[in-house]
Amino acid sequence: MRRYDWLREIRRLDPERDFLRIYRIIATHEFPWDFTRALELALYRTYAVPSIGRLLAETAELTGRTQKRYDDTALLLDAVVEHGFDGEDGRTAIRRINQMHRSYDISNEDMRYVLCTFVVMPKRWLDAYGWRRLTAHEQQAVAVYYRTLGRHMGITELPQTYEDFERFLDAYEEAHFGWDEGARRVSDATLDLMAGWYGPLAPVVRGASMALLDDSLLAAFRYEHPGPAVRKTVRTVLRLRAKAVRLLPPRRTPHYARQNPEIKGYPNGFRVADLGTFPTSRRTGTCPVPHTERPPAP
Repeated sequence: MRRYDWLREIRRLDPERDFLRIYRIIATHEFPWDFTRALELALYRTYAVPSIGRLLAETAELTGRTQKRYDDTALLLDAVVEHGFDGEDGRTAIRRINQMHRSYDISNEDMRYVLCTFVVMPKRWLDAYGWRRLTAHEQQAVAVYYRTLGRHMGITELPQTYEDFERFLDAYEEAHFGWDEGARRVSDATLDLMAGWYGPLAPVVRGASMALLDDSLLAAFRYEHPGPAVRKTVRTVLRLRAKAVRLLPPRRTPHYARQNPEIKGYPNGFRVADLGTFPTSRRTGTCPVPHTERPPAP
């Protein structure tokens, strides 16, 4: 295989019909490391909306069991990528996500905003640090993938195009980003977790992570702004990495999030049905999209 063979295959596919195939290629063959970092940043951004950050603090999942929450979130989202919306593990993952979310009073607008971060942040990350940028063809497929996920989660008034997702995200952040003490605790715990993966290099990694946060996030959490030299160094290193990756041969086998070294809580494997938390539900947490066949509830 040559470096751009996956892109040539993507261009032969229909982004409206073959969106899952396209998303799998870009997430597991073309940019697995970048998508992991971008989706971490996407979820992190949501803490700066006080209604989201405060709820996460109240559940204590991200402050008391940070690694497990990280693992479960990554693995549940990854199960849908790997097994699709109609595969048993994919449907089980969506059902678990719905059961957890519907145990709390979360607005449709907050849910829609979180979904928008999954669409927008990978594209923005790749624009800045990827070995190539996403094409309009790929952006369309990503938007359809998350539109489909949002529909399975019962989210209404979903954006239709990448541009729609981006406009909603920017407007929502401008209107809602702000300070919350609980959200700051969640932010600190997340940064500590990610830095802690690197042992004695933790302070360096934490500083590098801070250098990747934009001014709106730093202001919302009341963090001091990293110095210009630190920001420039971190971003230069990431761009040099991108140039090196561009010279590598394409990945022949998919790399899923479950294979990432950051997933540490399940050394002996896991069942998708056992992932996440099991709070008392306010109402049935099944997938709102009807299927001809459903696996039994876990």
